[in-house]
Amino acid sequence: MSRISSFRDLFPSERRFLSAMDELQYCRVESARIVNGEMVLDPWPTTVRGVKFGTENRAKARSTAAEFELKEPVIEFFEYVRSVQQGEIRCLEVRHGLPFHMEIAQQPGPTTGAKHG
Repeated sequence: MSRISSFRDLFPSERRFLSAMDELQYCRVESARIVNGEMVLDPWPTTVRGVKFGTENRAKARSTAAEFELKEPVIEFFEYVRSVQQGEIRCLEVRHGLPFHMEIAQQPGPTTGAKHG
């Protein structure tokens, strides 16, 4: 499988999830199931939005193009998810619209941790 690098390389579910992260900016996503390397988004996982006070809340310029290069944290996140046969994201922390930290429950397999420590 070739490396993910652009929006075009994402599954429809990944595009939907990326759009949600971009919209929410600061949040935690909890109890998101992974089946055969793809997030299950129906029903939508529990999402807890973070709201900052005392800061400017400017709308960031979002790309309206159908094609754009992905940032490294997004690539690493979706490549990790794709490597999981069966699991559950217990908690994914999103900062500035990007995946920042994740806790995942998964069964050990022959390649578990090989690329992701």
